[in-house]
Amino acid sequence: MTNLTYTYECKADSKGRVALPGGLKKELAPVLNNGFVIKKSVFYHCLELYPRAEWEKEMAGIDKLNRFVKKNIDFIRKFMAGVRPVELDISGRINIPNELIAFANIKKNLVLTSQINKIEIWDKENYEKVLNDEGIDFGTLAEEVMGQSQKPDE
Repeated sequence: MTNLTYTYECKADSKGRVALPGGLKKELAPVLNNGFVIKKSVFYHCLELYPRAEWEKEMAGIDKLNRFVKKNIDFIRKFMAGVRPVELDISGRINIPNELIAFANIKKNLVLTSQINKIEIWDKENYEKVLNDEGIDFGTLAEEVMGQSQKPDE
């Protein structure tokens, strides 16, 4: 499993090419040559960049859905909309397709941030709005999400 940790800022050029920051390349070193899959996020107007092996795990879970249940088909269709394979070019850049740039409202300044096994790609301004959303009390959220968890050794 890929365990990504950090947040990086970088820029997209006018053609949607993004040079992965050096620190992120180090984190991704074991999987860089296998390629990636990029897609729209389910909950936010940002993108998700999966290392290929992590994408395959995601697909294995989705493959278990019964395709004779309409809501499953509807989910798969929406989930897969805009999914594209991406590779690093010789300059260490990925090229974000125009459709996905429009979806995520990407301009020039980006934030690439960990979601443990994938990377979210945000327009920096949109990312900061989500982080600074005063409607979310992070302390309460942390307690609800993590406070009820049991530690592995318990």
